[in-house]
This record gives sequence, structure tokens and C-alpha cells, in this order.
Amino acid sequence: MDRKMANRKLIRLSQLKSKLAAENLEEVDWVTFGVIVKKITPQSANNGRTFSIWRLNDLRDLNQCVSLFLFGDVHKEHWKTDQGTV
Repeated sequence: MDRKMANRKLIRLSQLKSKLAAENLEEVDWVTFGVIVKKITPQSANNGRTFSIWRLNDLRDLNQCVSLFLFGDVHKEHWKTDQGTV
């Protein structure tokens, strides 16, 4: 993990909103981690394609969640991922 994180900045999901407001993260190599705390049953978009919505949290502040929308190949590959997975 140390090798993978070398020269990268860790931003906790619970800090993401404030960091996005205060810093230009486009110029920083950053990473975050989250736990799938809720999965919404796959939905169909207006164009007929199926997508998933996951709610992610860093378990530090359970009131601060990030919604992640999965479309296309990402949805097809990961929609069965279990709730509780990091």
C-alpha cells in the first residue's frame, strides 16, 4: 500500500466536499477510500440502459456520504458487489 500511495494525497470521503471547495484537486494526485453503505436496486435510464447507485462512506462521519453512479461496463462488471465492500 505504501508503494501505491507514494506521491499521492489521501482525502477522506468525509472531507471531500470541503477539500473540493478549498483546493484545486485537478492539479493533485489524490485518492480516497469508501465503504459501500447502501446500494440502490439497479435502475433503467430513459435510454433503456441500466445503472447502479452506491452510497459510500469512510466510516468516520456516517452523515457524510457520497453517491456513486455506475454506468456502462462499470455497472455490468460491479453491480453485484456486496454492500460493506471497501
